[in-house]
Amino acid sequence: MIRGEIAVVGSPTFLREHGIAVEGADDGGQTDSGAETAVLVAHGGRLLGRIGLSDAIKPGARTAIAALHRQGMKTVLLTGDTRTAAEHTAERLGIDTVISGVLPADKAGTIRDLQARGERVAMVGDGINDAVALAAADLGLAVVSGTDIALKSADIILVRDDLAVIPDAIGLSRRTLRTIKTNLGWAFGYNIAAIPIAAAGLLNPLIAAAAMALSSVLVVYNSLRLQNFRRAD
Repeated sequence: MIRGEIAVVGSPTFLREHGIAVEGADDGGQTDSGAETAVLVAHGGRLLGRIGLSDAIKPGARTAIAALHRQGMKTVLLTGDTRTAAEHTAERLGIDTVISGVLPADKAGTIRDLQARGERVAMVGDGINDAVALAAADLGLAVVSGTDIALKSADIILVRDDLAVIPDAIGLSRRTLRTIKTNLGWAFGYNIAAIPIAAAGLLNPLIAAAAMALSSVLVVYNSLRLQNFRRAD
């Protein structure tokens, strides 16, 4: 409300819903440069003009995308922006695929479609519109500066507002899973081999106790190697 009259800002469709004529201003939602999403501005029931909006690229975004590619992952920009604006951003960041013009309610459906094709999906978001999609993804990551609902919907909360930590988190989780599998393999293998020998009375109890202690030491040592994890360059 400005000077007692309603100000309306949004897409041509949104303005029409409020009874404002936008003939000649419907350009498909993009500015002349094509790199920005255009929104129309009206006041007092009269169209005043349009302004171009674009998202500022977060520090570390390009580094994070490059690191994810080195880890063998495909990157997708899922956005409600126009195709031209989204492709402009994707080109600047080196993102593989663009899915644009997606309504907030449809983001989760898009993720489920990817999952139905056999893809495992990690979703990064920070807004209210991302909450459902974060919950639907196989792995939801939210930036600590995001909205409360996005943080509650995510599996992992990035405590630093730096997207470069995303490939580090994924790399560390993969390393941890490999370590768990190695430890379990060693533990099961040791017991499967030793139990029959002990049951046959061929294993000295002192040797068995020493071997069990050594097994525990090897498992702990293997786990401590995770401290040597280095972040992706």
